Amino acid sequence: MNPEQLYGIETSPYAHELAQVAIWIGYLQWMIENGFGSPSEPILGPMTNIVEMDAILIHDEDGNPVEPDWPEADVIVGNPPFLGGSKIRRELGDEYVANLWKLYEGRVPSGADLVCYWFERARQQIESGRSRRAGLLATNSIRGGSNRRILERVKQSGDIFFAQSDRPWILNGAAVRVSMVGFDNGTETERMLDDSPVDSIHPGLTGTVDLTGAKPLRENAGRAFKGPSPGGSFDLPGEVAKEMLRAAGNPNGRPNSDVVKRVINASDVMRVNRNYWTIDFGPHMPLEEAALYEMPFEHVKRYVYPVRIKNNRKVYRENWWIYQEPRIALRDALAGLSRYIVTPRVAKHRVFVWVDANVMANDANVAIVLDDDYSFGVLHSRAHELWALRMGTWMGVGNDLRYTSTTTFETFPFPWPPGKEAVGNPLVGEIAEAARRLDGMRRNWLNPVGASEAELKKRTLTNLYNQRPTWLENAHASLDRAVFAAYGWPTDLSDEEVLQNLLTLNLERSNFR
Repeated sequence: MNPEQLYGIETSPYAHELAQVAIWIGYLQWMIENGFGSPSEPILGPMTNIVEMDAILIHDEDGNPVEPDWPEADVIVGNPPFLGGSKIRRELGDEYVANLWKLYEGRVPSGADLVCYWFERARQQIESGRSRRAGLLATNSIRGGSNRRILERVKQSGDIFFAQSDRPWILNGAAVRVSMVGFDNGTETERMLDDSPVDSIHPGLTGTVDLTGAKPLRENAGRAFKGPSPGGSFDLPGEVAKEMLRAAGNPNGRPNSDVVKRVINASDVMRVNRNYWTIDFGPHMPLEEAALYEMPFEHVKRYVYPVRIKNNRKVYRENWWIYQEPRIALRDALAGLSRYIVTPRVAKHRVFVWVDANVMANDANVAIVLDDDYSFGVLHSRAHELWALRMGTWMGVGNDLRYTSTTTFETFPFPWPPGKEAVGNPLVGEIAEAARRLDGMRRNWLNPVGASEAELKKRTLTNLYNQRPTWLENAHASLDRAVFAAYGWPTDLSDEEVLQNLLTLNLERSNFR
């Protein structure tokens, strides 16, 4: 054994040198602890097998982006950089990202975490016979969304034999949730998941019901949307909004209430409502017409224009007074409704609330365009909560689950397809009644008569579900019984049985698309 057995790739010159020293120190400690005496001088010998280069993208002699060669090695281990898909461009630059996406097109989804490129390269090494196995660290979001497709590729050319699906990783006070994944060409027969032996480890890093085969359901399409994304300082505190709403004298004779509207983010839903408003000229209003709402337009011109005019995307630059992503399909779907259902995209507890149709739930939320108590009840049931826990993706920091309109909502099979519930069916009525009761009791708890402002600040949905008092448990239990009855299930099903039933229903309905 000697340090030349170890290979490494590092971009930072400092880390490159540090890695070589760390390997030599480890080697010297091994020698002393195993009775091989002291090494001869020089104590730290030369090393050429830790190379200083980018591990996933380099340029050839002609300047073309290419994949770098990795050395042959029995085992690949590493802690690749965690960088969410939305942050890659900001950190690495447009040119690098464009080259990276083109180079790995068809293998790594463009929205995947940066760590996924190391998984793909390691998988390639194993598939080509240049390595036998790999063990890599990732944030626990590797289990879901576009990231999970990398693990699906690992399973196609080999197999996962070891995984820690969700483990806390605390370093210098920063708490992150990580997944550890060991994989090979499929020759390993023993598999360990979260310290327990299992027959198989699925791409979602579960050893039980494999939901990765769940399909989007046509019956759910066009009912759930990510909220509008402003792309600038369109939002206003309450006092500024009130000043605009009181202002008169617009040259078009119209009130500013046409374009100054209430807005909520995830914190408003789960914690204390900030009483914020937003300036929304809609998705199509021409510049000349928007300018006729004098105070709101001048605010946007002052605070939004200087930022948006520098945006790389032409449509964002040229339509700077319009929300960056106004979600036209969501607005069209809300037409004629008085209320809709909202859930935070990222939250510790999967909670749904009613929101008035004239209030905008921004891109921190998922808006579900259903206005009946029955649908609200099904979404708040144990069945949907389990589905969301398994089908959603996890944030790397903390332990909060991301809810998506696609992988989570569109795949979930309701007892009856939305809008196809049997008219007058007592089971539908029982779910609706249980949902109204849950919502009413929560509202009473959140806003008790005579409560002080300090007390109201403590009465949030986050605190309520952290405490989960008996009355709340009972309300949810009553709702669950009604929903399970609608599915035709007994009430004592295990979590895995619920998920298996839902998957079966999903696949049955997806065959009729």
